[in-house]
Amino acid sequence: MGVSVCRKKKQRKSEANELGFFEKLMVKVPTAIFMLAFIYIWSSSTTILSGDIVHLCVSSRKLNNLYCLSAGAQPNFPLLKNDSSPRPDINIPVPTGNSAGSDINIPASTDKDISIPVSTDNSARPGELNSKNITNKVLAYTEVEEQLKLHRSWSRSSNPTTCQGRGIYVYDLPSKFNKDLIGQCNSMLTPGVDFCGYLTNGGIGKGVESLGSAWYNTHQYALELIFHARVLNHPCRVYDPTNAKLFYVPYYGGLDVLRWHFKNVTNAVKDSLALDLVRWLESQPSWYRNMGKDHVFVLGKITWDFRRPKKYTWGTKLLDLDEMQNPMKLLIERHPWHANDVGIPHPTYFHPRTDDDIVSWQLKAIRSTRHAVVGFAAAASIRSMLIEQCVSAGDAQCRFLNCTSGRCDRPNAVIGLFTAAEFCLQPTGDSPTRKSVFDSLISGCIPVLFDPMTAYYQYPWHLPEDWGKYSVFIDKEEVRNKSVNVVERLMKIPAKERENMRRYIVYELLPGLVYGDFDSKFVKFQDAFSISVNSLLERATRLNDL
Repeated sequence: MGVSVCRKKKQRKSEANELGFFEKLMVKVPTAIFMLAFIYIWSSSTTILSGDIVHLCVSSRKLNNLYCLSAGAQPNFPLLKNDSSPRPDINIPVPTGNSAGSDINIPASTDKDISIPVSTDNSARPGELNSKNITNKVLAYTEVEEQLKLHRSWSRSSNPTTCQGRGIYVYDLPSKFNKDLIGQCNSMLTPGVDFCGYLTNGGIGKGVESLGSAWYNTHQYALELIFHARVLNHPCRVYDPTNAKLFYVPYYGGLDVLRWHFKNVTNAVKDSLALDLVRWLESQPSWYRNMGKDHVFVLGKITWDFRRPKKYTWGTKLLDLDEMQNPMKLLIERHPWHANDVGIPHPTYFHPRTDDDIVSWQLKAIRSTRHAVVGFAAAASIRSMLIEQCVSAGDAQCRFLNCTSGRCDRPNAVIGLFTAAEFCLQPTGDSPTRKSVFDSLISGCIPVLFDPMTAYYQYPWHLPEDWGKYSVFIDKEEVRNKSVNVVERLMKIPAKERENMRRYIVYELLPGLVYGDFDSKFVKFQDAFSISVNSLLERATRLNDL
């Protein structure tokens, strides 16, 4: 009997232990799943805290490096509770060399896996591949190359002999889409910044007399106003839409985005004006003639400000709307995988009115005494390493302009620096492109680029395919790894080679990189505006082939 009771107790204890094991297992399974999910997410993303700013970097099948969303231009005070989303900080790898092929129908986006190394040899084309990487990994960048080839096929650097069949119709939009936005200029930037002053004079701003009569304190976001003022005076403008080949939509989308940057509003509010614009355009018979393909928008901010990712609040979703896929969009920075995005130059401080204004400045830029080998105007990021190299080299070799003090917003300081240096360092910032690239070019200062998306794959109408004619490329990874001293490398470039590059920049490129003032008239030269419009008109004449 005693033995029987003992066995029953052991049996009950064994059953209890087994039950406890399964109960513990059931408790641990969800925890294990959670931990695995957490590890997976963490392994494919990086979160960086910088003051009040959160930078989220996630890996992408499309991009070799991390795709970072960061609030690099957010205000220097605590972010608003409902508007703390950053804008994209794009870090794009290097495409391969040009690929042959005919004009193709390029999709709006791609989902290819890209893993393309950057050549660290300055004599080689950025993006040349090792043989083991020549696989389907390069297909997405082949598409980018094909897009640029197609864009260049439209490029026209001379005015048409006649406006017959090349009419430009400018929509008379309701004022809420442009003029009323200018009226909100006082509250667009951080407190104390006089943004209204930048939007005067047809968008070129107030004159800078110390630099000359053709120089103005132009803001980097003023392109929409500058383009609008010029197209209103274009000789091919028509007032009957049935006579038009091209339709210009003067929507100040950049100002629309800018006015909400530092305000606590919902995404619905931010998108409301863009949606109103689409509805307005769909009420126009001319919109349906080619389903918007013969329409063009000029936007004064980078493409990412109009492509707001899900769950973020920075910018609008204008360019992701279905109705916006057919029109052409001219921007200061394009989307690499959207064929209807075309990059055009950032506005500079120089706005000539006549051919003589351009010639006069060309002579000054060529004859300017270059006291320093390198000039650099910047603040942080990869720039911090370049700043260290520049400062340690001394003023005789490298002159540094510290942008944290606001000096980089002063035309005199920037142009003074760039006209006194032979090379100007142009690392990426919140996005690949920089206004400073164009400030350096018009100053006759050879830009040194660290990411090919800064210029080589942005401006097919205004910069040549042969980047070696006007720039020097140094791999940004070399800088980050401290395997190169940029100043020392640049000093090894022969003086004759520097002079040839500078002459090409000043005499061949400069006229096409600046926007003339609203009343400009050129005979000998084509400015950035004329090149853009002529290229758009050329594309419009080929719509049946696209």
